[in-house]
Amino acid sequence: MARAERGARVPRIALTGGIASGKSTVARLFETLGARLIDTDHIAREVVRPGTPGLQAIIERFGEGVLAEDGSLNRAALRALVFADAAARADLEAILHPRIRDEVDARSATLGGPYQLIAVPLLAETLTQHRYDRVLVVDCDPAQQLTRLMQRDGIDATAAQRILDAQATRAQRLAIADDVILNDGEVSHLAAQVERLHWAYLQTAGYAQ
Repeated sequence: MARAERGARVPRIALTGGIASGKSTVARLFETLGARLIDTDHIAREVVRPGTPGLQAIIERFGEGVLAEDGSLNRAALRALVFADAAARADLEAILHPRIRDEVDARSATLGGPYQLIAVPLLAETLTQHRYDRVLVVDCDPAQQLTRLMQRDGIDATAAQRILDAQATRAQRLAIADDVILNDGEVSHLAAQVERLHWAYLQTAGYAQ
């Protein structure tokens, strides 16, 4: 396979979807086909490791009560503080999001690949879809999503629904989508959709078989 035009900028596709929709599975399938992946969830953890400016900023805003005994961030404690407090959540986002964006851009500049998938779970919530060439939404039936979340996290329906209600709606995610993968539970169906889009992205990137 050869690229039709060398030296062109690598296309960046934002991969998003609601919690427990199957984003991680889709990302792994793309990686097996040769896509390069940057996971903003992983970066979000890295920018608040002990000793980082990110963690220090969180301590200054929320206090040392958000730290675990070993000095790392106690995510459960922080989540409890910001979950029902919109102002606190906005302050946390103001700390994290610029740092995450800078790290994504730094990695993207050196990662190469035919195209790059940037996994951004809260893309619809942050309205940052303009930073990417395309938006790929992993979609699933809300009832199925609720069941998956309950099974994954070992929580009841009320707790799971509260988490879902805190995210963007299905309609809001689909409204920003250029491409949609329906994760209806059949792995073969999921893989076929990934392969179809993989070849479409290669063509967009200027690769010819």
